[in-house]
Amino acid sequence: MTATTPTTPTAVPAAPDTASPDVTVTVIVHNDAGRLPRAVASVLRQTHAGLEVIISDDHSTDETPQVARALAESDPRVRYLRLPENSGGCSAPRNRAIELARAPYLMFLDSDDELPGRAVETLLAAHREQEIDFAMGAVERVRVDTGRRSTWMAHLVDERRTVHGIESDPRLFFEHLSTSKMYARAFLDRHGLRFPEGIHYEDQLFSAQAYCLAKAFTIVPEPVYRWYIAPYASAETASISNQRHRLENVRDRVHVQRLIDAFLAESGHEPVREDKDHKFLKHDFRMYAGDLPYRDDAWLSGFADLVNPYLETLSPGAYERLPRPERVVLQLVRDRRLTEARLAARGLGHGVAPRATVVAEGRTYWGEEVPATEAARRELDVSDQEYDVRPLATAQFRHEIVSLCPGPGMALDLVVRTYDPGLRLPVGPQRAGVVMTPGRHRMTVPFRTDPVRPGVFEGRVRVDLAAARLPVQGFAGVRHPLLQLDVAGARNRGLLLAPLDFPRMTASAGGHRVTVEPEGRGAGRLQVRWQPVGVTARLVRPAARAVARPRVRTAARLVRGVLR
Repeated sequence: MTATTPTTPTAVPAAPDTASPDVTVTVIVHNDAGRLPRAVASVLRQTHAGLEVIISDDHSTDETPQVARALAESDPRVRYLRLPENSGGCSAPRNRAIELARAPYLMFLDSDDELPGRAVETLLAAHREQEIDFAMGAVERVRVDTGRRSTWMAHLVDERRTVHGIESDPRLFFEHLSTSKMYARAFLDRHGLRFPEGIHYEDQLFSAQAYCLAKAFTIVPEPVYRWYIAPYASAETASISNQRHRLENVRDRVHVQRLIDAFLAESGHEPVREDKDHKFLKHDFRMYAGDLPYRDDAWLSGFADLVNPYLETLSPGAYERLPRPERVVLQLVRDRRLTEARLAARGLGHGVAPRATVVAEGRTYWGEEVPATEAARRELDVSDQEYDVRPLATAQFRHEIVSLCPGPGMALDLVVRTYDPGLRLPVGPQRAGVVMTPGRHRMTVPFRTDPVRPGVFEGRVRVDLAAARLPVQGFAGVRHPLLQLDVAGARNRGLLLAPLDFPRMTASAGGHRVTVEPEGRGAGRLQVRWQPVGVTARLVRPAARAVARPRVRTAARLVRGVLR
């Protein structure tokens, strides 16, 4: 979107016989004619019918105006508002709709999302039970590529409760969505609370202000918003939060954090500053950290230029609340050890060790050099990770594929290097194996890994994917092979990191198309994808699903019991 100065919008007036609504739901839209009807329909289907819908169009240039007018004409509860110029964000469309809203309670919906059927009823009931400034509920996240569902920040909304002041639970800064809430119009007007225009990540500032200004708000565990996530959307259609590859995105996120900090200081809420800083490090910075392995040197340098001055302003206590691996990545960025930050980021959340550590004055530090400053030594001190004393089953290693070549048929020839910074493995050759489980049968390919130098081992292994025992009905799914070490009766399994950019390899066998590729996100594991084709896809799998129906499964169990 291109940011411009918003001006007075034009609006289609409500039908004169429409009753005064209890709730106004604003649906903001820009060039989204295809999904707008779904969003509006989800509001009109609400179990509480006393509502109005304002479609607030940020000057779309596709078929959105025609679609929106048709929706307004088909139901007297729907009104259409069109901004005369594109504002470049979500704030102006919401603010203009607030000016026209006729209900005492307000909600906001994006055109690519939905409201669950009882959302309005549930949140309105919370308002009518007692005097509160807003009510909020659970957000159901739906992956559009896989259909997988999860609850956003589930631990914060898992029980019904009324919060009297954000100081009593500052963890709620993590739930910064404005769309999961129903606001009392009087609360917004009393404080002049509106969405900040001309910036991105407006929800974070608006929600921080709402949390701090509210005397009381109620949390309900029921789902009140359905958020569709498209992680692999093209750069042109990706949401602002999914445009982390753009340095402007980093700049916008840091800018809004500074605005929140200024508000906290001006409004007398400095005591929650550490909690807000912790949220930035744990959530906002953490999202960029997971992408670091995939960024080039120029991007990394620009990223450090943007975030480092702000990182210097954050509370020391906010850093201390983070897991050690996240503190390591942060410090490597602050020290501009950016190549090493890439390496450290690949282990986040997976228990992956560094390639090397260095010991000085009885402390163990990440990397091959003793940190130069006291602050860096504090953050890069990984003594608490106990690389050298953990039992082998829980010890941390780093397994990297340094060479990957296609072999005969569906075979892969791998050269795997294992880094053992704690020197947990005995001197000499070690028994290792590549492990994965497509379907119910585990496939283990043993090999020997030999010492290259202290703390580093290397081995060669041929993994023949055609040898995998797949279910009779076939297997559709993705697996990430693990590296297994067997030492003196103890066993350790860990992540197998792949080169980030090797070419995708595809072969067919046994009624499946098998694809080997880099994971493409996160740690960048080796990824193997099975897809049934031919007779397996057309006949065998449908027949197996039919047999697997509950009644058939029950009958089959009874027959097996009689035969025994």
